[in-house]
Amino acid sequence: MIKENQRLFNRLNVLSDGCLVFCALLLAYWVRFCALSGTASFPFRSYVYLALGTTVLCLVTYATAGLYGSYRAVRFHKEAQALFLATALDTLLLMAFLFVFRLSEMSRWMLVFFCVLNFGLLVSKRAVLRLTLRHYRKLGYNQKHVILVGDSNVAAVYVSKVREDKSLGYLVDGYVAGTGHLKDLPYLGDYEQLEAVVDRLKPDEVVAAVGSGEQDLIGKVIQICEKTGTKVSLVPYYAAYMPSNPEIDNINGLPVINLRRIPLDNMGNAFVKRAMDIVGALALIILTSPLMLAAAVGVKLSSPGPVLFKQERVGKDKKTFYMYKFRSMRVNSEEKTGWSRNSDPRKTRFGALIRKFSIDELPQFFNVLKGDMSLVGPRPEVPHYVEQFKEEIPRYMVKHQVRPGITGWAQVNGYRGDTSIRKRIEYDIYYIENWNVFFDLKILLMTPFKSVNQEKLVSR
Repeated sequence: MIKENQRLFNRLNVLSDGCLVFCALLLAYWVRFCALSGTASFPFRSYVYLALGTTVLCLVTYATAGLYGSYRAVRFHKEAQALFLATALDTLLLMAFLFVFRLSEMSRWMLVFFCVLNFGLLVSKRAVLRLTLRHYRKLGYNQKHVILVGDSNVAAVYVSKVREDKSLGYLVDGYVAGTGHLKDLPYLGDYEQLEAVVDRLKPDEVVAAVGSGEQDLIGKVIQICEKTGTKVSLVPYYAAYMPSNPEIDNINGLPVINLRRIPLDNMGNAFVKRAMDIVGALALIILTSPLMLAAAVGVKLSSPGPVLFKQERVGKDKKTFYMYKFRSMRVNSEEKTGWSRNSDPRKTRFGALIRKFSIDELPQFFNVLKGDMSLVGPRPEVPHYVEQFKEEIPRYMVKHQVRPGITGWAQVNGYRGDTSIRKRIEYDIYYIENWNVFFDLKILLMTPFKSVNQEKLVSR
């Protein structure tokens, strides 16, 4: 049933996109020549013809960009990013068309308005659509029926993942395995009965999640699914070591999974992020300079000792640097490796105040200018704890492939201080593997609302 629904949904999606593209260009015409009182060089019908041609162009581009596939398990920002790039490409193609056919007298400002309006209308439609579908999936509608093959640890993880987020709309009808080990899930039979089970239940998808000792079964599972015309997905037994978005290289026709290629390995991405850091840090230093001056005076008057506290931390490529903070504690012998809590007796009253509102972190903007840190990234740790955690926490050292940050994805999700190190690393790695400019902006906007009144356990 889901397949028929998906086909109907795709047709309605294409039709609604076409209507919105057509309306966006006519709305851009109204803004340019009516709202702004401009004079059109061509009659209105010419712009209607242009709108019709643009609609066809955009629909072809969106289809080529994969915007009419299933985005059930894809994050919204990924879909929005693909839509933005496709819209920008269409606008450039329109400008090129007008130039080649000597129609340059058509308003270029109208095309700019069209680009903005078209993207705004389409991304809004997709946002509303996602929210609506998520709501109905939580109620039990628009479910994607799945048969699981295998009862390994990764099979159990798959079941827990789809169950904890009902808005995804995945419903595991049961599993096929050598023995029945999975709890709270119907056991449908052994591997020899897979074809009969698929023929009987007609699932939308088969997910193979067999253990390391059962890899020889994969070929048989794929063969049965292709024979029955059923979509098949694989969850490898080494999934815990894979990134969330693995890249596939091709060596003379042989697919090779690249386990650790990250967006910031790209020189262009790295340049954009560094430019954002420099501009952002300079702006924030200027804006917060009165606050920093007041904090410096308060620290000096509250207790004897230096205004700034500096501590060795581990940064990008495992290189150490000194991170700056306003001193919030009395000078003590546990500064290099000691941990502090909100109720720590070493804190001064003024120190407790500036820590509560994260004012003690402001000098780290200078660390950003120096290139030791970024505005957004995993929080840096002292060498003492890096040596400890790298032996205890899987993939802990992956965080050192990028610059550490003043704030980060783990921090705005509540994983700071004495929270789980494992969950913190999970969020840090997700950020590293899914970095983009909009992700950084989102984290920066979330930070002020997440920082105040959170319990903190930070190394001093």
